[in-house]
Amino acid sequence: MTSGGIGGNHDLVRKAWPKRLGTPPKQMISGVPAHVDGRMLAIAETAGASHINQDRMWHYVEGIKNWDPIWPMHGIRILPGPSSLWFDATGQRLPLPGLPGFDALGTLNILRKTGHDHSWFILTQTIIEKEFALSGQEQNPDLTGKSIKELIKQRLSKGATGPVEAFKEKGGDFVVADDLDELVKGMNALTDEPLLDAASIRRQVESRDREMDNDFTKDLQIAAMRQARSYRGDKLIRVAKPHKILDPDNGPLIGVRLHILTRKSLGGLETNLDSQVLTNAGEALPGLYAAGEVAGFGGGGVHGYNSLEGTFLGGCIFSGRAAGRAAAKAIL
Repeated sequence: MTSGGIGGNHDLVRKAWPKRLGTPPKQMISGVPAHVDGRMLAIAETAGASHINQDRMWHYVEGIKNWDPIWPMHGIRILPGPSSLWFDATGQRLPLPGLPGFDALGTLNILRKTGHDHSWFILTQTIIEKEFALSGQEQNPDLTGKSIKELIKQRLSKGATGPVEAFKEKGGDFVVADDLDELVKGMNALTDEPLLDAASIRRQVESRDREMDNDFTKDLQIAAMRQARSYRGDKLIRVAKPHKILDPDNGPLIGVRLHILTRKSLGGLETNLDSQVLTNAGEALPGLYAAGEVAGFGGGGVHGYNSLEGTFLGGCIFSGRAAGRAAAKAIL
């Protein structure tokens, strides 16, 4: 079995939602296709398989609705740089670790305490050009096409990448304005209830902007921005030159409504070191092997509750290799 987790079935996600993250969201978007619906997990359970650690899951908080969807409720994750200001649904700037690109599950924990299912980025054109990347192979034609020419065009030339500009122009979660009050008005128009107060947003943005004049600022996001640019690679293609959000030379202003994006199941079918699926009694089910996400990337939850970003592929390769070897040995 290599059928993935439950991210395409929001009812199952809510059912397994961990208590440590508060109440499950009423509204989510899908970072996986609809066929990643947990059906094979249910079939395996019926056959006697042990399904463990179901409340271990990984979801993103920088999701945007795909304006050109491939599957139902199709969402794309923004892979943000460190400069966008992050506000909750009521317009309060997020505390640590709620900084763009820092701690996905930590920020999810913060946002679930607000009582709302969305949050906001406020940024500038300068920031979106340098710092926004999008998940998904169709959003990165320069990388998937293995084209050096396209890579230089998309990543090193002036302006945002084509897919990012398309989302800014056509995406239903984007608001663009020259003035902050106009921006907040447009952001409020995207939600059922106007929760954002323009005066409060302005105070927080202006407070942040004043800190740009302080070389010894205690604003840890500004400190993180400056530190990131000490690495040449990030300075060239990933982190915008620090500037004031309200500086018109870096405009226009951009607001982005962010949704919770379902993605990975960190629990799954319990397996042994040969990737054989185990029963609740700890015995191997004859002929049944599980690899990848359906097995919690190995064993039924090898990562625990807080995986490190980028470590999932290794578990897929290792468990798949073990399953293939063991299955081949069993039939010889």
